[in-house]
Amino acid sequence: MDFILELPADARGHTGILVFVCRLSKMVRLAAVRKSMTAPQSAQLFVDNVFRHHGLPEAFVSDRDPRFVSHFWQHLFRLLGTRLDMSTADHPQTDGQAERVNRVLEDILRSVCAAEPTKWSTLLPQVEFALNNAVHSSTGFTPFYVNRLRHPRTPLTLPPASSLGGGVANAEDPRGLKGLRTSVKRNLLSFIETGEVVRQRVRDAMAAAQDIHKEQSGRQGRKNTQAVSAVGSTNLRPRFVGPFTVIGVHDHAYTLDLPSSMATHPTFYVGLLKPYRPAGAVEPEEPTASQNIAERHSPSSGRALPTEAGQEREQESEQEHEG
Repeated sequence: MDFILELPADARGHTGILVFVCRLSKMVRLAAVRKSMTAPQSAQLFVDNVFRHHGLPEAFVSDRDPRFVSHFWQHLFRLLGTRLDMSTADHPQTDGQAERVNRVLEDILRSVCAAEPTKWSTLLPQVEFALNNAVHSSTGFTPFYVNRLRHPRTPLTLPPASSLGGGVANAEDPRGLKGLRTSVKRNLLSFIETGEVVRQRVRDAMAAAQDIHKEQSGRQGRKNTQAVSAVGSTNLRPRFVGPFTVIGVHDHAYTLDLPSSMATHPTFYVGLLKPYRPAGAVEPEEPTASQNIAERHSPSSGRALPTEAGQEREQESEQEHEG
């Protein structure tokens, strides 16, 4: 869960978006919010946008925003038997997903709302649908399919002869009812089996994406400037600083050998790092347009670059400079 704030005020005074992201399926839920959001209001939006569709999660992760560390928020989750996992310094694994979605979401809104910036909130349902109907490069499926094992209909996929009419069931034919029960049972078992296969493939794909960085320990890397408190905020500043040596590897985070002058915690989520490419190194081929679209929605895109045979790659962090 994360916020996008400082958007142009719409007709109802909304200036931000509350973003919910499912860790497994990458499904996104969006809610327009005002700047002065409170913890109870955030909880209500969670119930309205997430709970009524999906129920409660086993674990809930947020950043250290006051909206989520309030006594109300903690007490609410204790009563519901749900654990609130607070994030560690800068960007942990779980916050990285929301941060990545935020960047893609902002890019989409800039594109579709260029002519009328204050009407962004009216387009949130369509934007949310588009994000959930796009193939995620870290799973190989759309969030809709991971959640429901089917793709929603769109105007382009609606059959030409669609009808809203329904048939009438023949309740007096026991053979028909028996056949219907058998068919439903068979389809249900097939649905459950397919769901297990899809979920396992998603877990394997996510684990493979995370393992890419685990081989980089001891190499040098660059760190994103947004994680360095001593660097001023300006559009002209370098996007990356470094390189730095990786001195520790944790499940989904790296510890870098940073100078004390940077005055920041040295451990960062792997989503902010990518192999450092020395000057003169051969650049990889440009991805296709379809790959760009899929990767922009991925929390793992922009992480580890592939290592060419016989060539050492060093690690650098990556994240677009906001602003």
